[in-house]
Amino acid sequence: MAGFPPITVRQPRPYDLVDDPVVACGVGTGFEGVFAARLRDGNGAELVQISVTAGGTGIWGNFHVSLDPGGVPPTPQGSLEVFEFSPKGDGSELNKVVVPIIFGRALIDPYHGFAQYTVKPGDTLSAIAQQWYGNGNLWPRLFEANRDQISNPNLIFPGQVLRIPQ
Repeated sequence: MAGFPPITVRQPRPYDLVDDPVVACGVGTGFEGVFAARLRDGNGAELVQISVTAGGTGIWGNFHVSLDPGGVPPTPQGSLEVFEFSPKGDGSELNKVVVPIIFGRALIDPYHGFAQYTVKPGDTLSAIAQQWYGNGNLWPRLFEANRDQISNPNLIFPGQVLRIPQ
């Protein structure tokens, strides 16, 4: 039977639309029970890094942390990284878990959550943006919020369930 990984992130899930602050939780262990969590924007720039305390050598514990990006992130796409620093003290990172996320406030500020919309035949992102925001030119907001399932903004399909940032 395989053991538990040193760090597991349970929230957020990959490509979740996240609020501000970003709340992360999971189960982990680290050298002396300390590891780290970091937010990066879509360009790889670090927005914030914090220490996380959970478990300890050979003991796994639950963690729940809030990460404040320090304002509206410059890109909608970003990532949460949870990892431990090597006990060697050389700055290397071990057991890193990277979760791709979408910053809600980078799409619409203030961000309160999202609605769901099922694509119908003939729909376009522009038409959906017109319906939800009163402005078809805001279609990039919908594209960015759904990049995990839309690779080309001109190709959406009936039955797709899109997130509409609110």
